[in-house]
Amino acid sequence: MSTDSTHGSHGSHVAHHFRDSEHQFESAKQGIWLFMATEILMFGGLFVAYIIFHAIYPEMFAEGASHLNWKMGFLNTLVLIFSSLTMALGIHFIQVGQQKKAVVSLALTILCGAIFMVVKYFEYTHKFHDGLFPGRFLNVEAVHAAHQNLGMYFGLYFCMTGLHGTHVLIGMGLITWVMIKTMKGDFSPEYFTPVEGVGIFWHIVDLIWIFLFPLLYLVG
Repeated sequence: MSTDSTHGSHGSHVAHHFRDSEHQFESAKQGIWLFMATEILMFGGLFVAYIIFHAIYPEMFAEGASHLNWKMGFLNTLVLIFSSLTMALGIHFIQVGQQKKAVVSLALTILCGAIFMVVKYFEYTHKFHDGLFPGRFLNVEAVHAAHQNLGMYFGLYFCMTGLHGTHVLIGMGLITWVMIKTMKGDFSPEYFTPVEGVGIFWHIVDLIWIFLFPLLYLVG
């Protein structure tokens, strides 16, 4: 997502502590990337925990992964990849002044997020029905677990996918916000900083899922 050449010539949205709109735009992008670095570090800790425990209990992780529906996980992967495309198109259409197309693209992105959460809802309810709970709440007898600490796997599963799902919901809320402002005409080729910031957030959330899917559904 590149900056528009006219972005620096529009001053109506420039706060008093910035030199010009270009300075404000670059500062905002650096701020959102710094924030996303903290998000990556947070998920990075979970990824490290996964790698360590997977090395210690490979058979247990294989058993845990066997209880997951990789087809539903793959469907959600396709949905999020498509949502990254629609998000990028939404930003592009605002940059070229096609507000109606931008609104449609942003609405499609929200729809993709909703589809992702619905699929995740069915995944969760199925696991709860089967007694696949995290930690000590795992119903070992109901799932005929070969490993008594299988709850550790599902502890990681629910923690990682639940935290990611929370970010998807937050992203949907932010995209709804910028979509409404786009419909009001608040964004234009001269000013689209909030939309680009939300887009960066959404792309990172999608990228994290691309790592979560193979680790939880396939590698185990």
